[in-house]
Amino acid sequence: MDTNVRLEIRRSMQSAVLIVSGLAGKRFPIDISVSQSSLQIQSADDSEEFLLPQEVKLAPSTCRYVQHVSGEGLHMRLKVLSVGSAEVTTTALKDLLNTEEKFTFYCQSCGSVVLQQQQFLRVLPLPSENWSSLVEEWCCHPDPFANRSCLPKVNDCFLGDTFLLVNKANISDPPRDTNEMSSVPHCGDANASKSKENTKVVCKRCKAILGETVSSDAVKYYITEVMIQPSFQAYQMISRKQFVERIIVRLLMELSASRSTFRFCVQGQDGKLFLLLWLLNVDTVLVELIKSGGVGSCFFPGSTSSDSESTPEVQNVARLLYMPCINDSNKKLVDKWMNETGAHSLTFPSGTCLELILLLSLNNTALPHSLRFMNEWKVAYLKI
Repeated sequence: MDTNVRLEIRRSMQSAVLIVSGLAGKRFPIDISVSQSSLQIQSADDSEEFLLPQEVKLAPSTCRYVQHVSGEGLHMRLKVLSVGSAEVTTTALKDLLNTEEKFTFYCQSCGSVVLQQQQFLRVLPLPSENWSSLVEEWCCHPDPFANRSCLPKVNDCFLGDTFLLVNKANISDPPRDTNEMSSVPHCGDANASKSKENTKVVCKRCKAILGETVSSDAVKYYITEVMIQPSFQAYQMISRKQFVERIIVRLLMELSASRSTFRFCVQGQDGKLFLLLWLLNVDTVLVELIKSGGVGSCFFPGSTSSDSESTPEVQNVARLLYMPCINDSNKKLVDKWMNETGAHSLTFPSGTCLELILLLSLNNTALPHSLRFMNEWKVAYLKI
């Protein structure tokens, strides 16, 4: 069995967990030496050296906890002297679109152009989902905004948490529906679900669901279904898994920073709940150590094997807990989250919700078994 080494670092705490697996295939005695910049494993058969990235320095003298976990290998906890550059931040979609550049929107599934060479004159955030109830609490007179919708004019872009609204006049090939809605549906509207079936916006090339028509002049596009790039850049296709991971991580980081929200309920367009998410931290760094003069093998999700001349991969990740809620499972916990903890709802197309569950599940099963669960919750890491 090949030796694998996984290093998980908490940047803010300057602490690390080092896991060495694959030792069962070696002849005893085995000697493991940890230095600031490398890890050496010497057995009766051979000797291996794993090099740390240049920006990561360990403090070997701080190792106070060593445990052998059956089926996984040796776990060690120690301090980190340095972890390189500062914490990674992402660019908000609002800041991106507010630049003076022109942008092109593509269907992420097939690359078909949805909106071409558009420069928005106004990029504005939409009110939070409970803004109407807040107005009723704070105003001593009837709500002046009741039954009124926030819809974009030509060259406007309105941003929600998981979608953006644009005017049909800006769309390269605007959708034509026989049953268009006159206003944005409210959560309590009994006819909303029926209307949404008639207002879905699909890609004309690949038939992927991109969003929905919300009025005779406005279209909603979900940020998980369209790729936005500066018009001067050539379109670059990336995998669906990588795109969804990138969008979800950016969204969770934005909401946790702006609203101090760390619990999320992921639901489909029809209001069906798919998933509970709990963001733990975004300061985790994962490193796969590579043999000196050899080929390293993949250990943590999403990593790729490297040859001897390449440097170890230092990957910033978001660590989160998740719990699927398909078929009304975990109903008591769902009710508690919705009614007591103030979890924030995130709405995506149903297919994307299932893709997210699959992404998290594949990530979870790639982890060492002792790291897969925290109480009843499953653990996953998403790349930043």
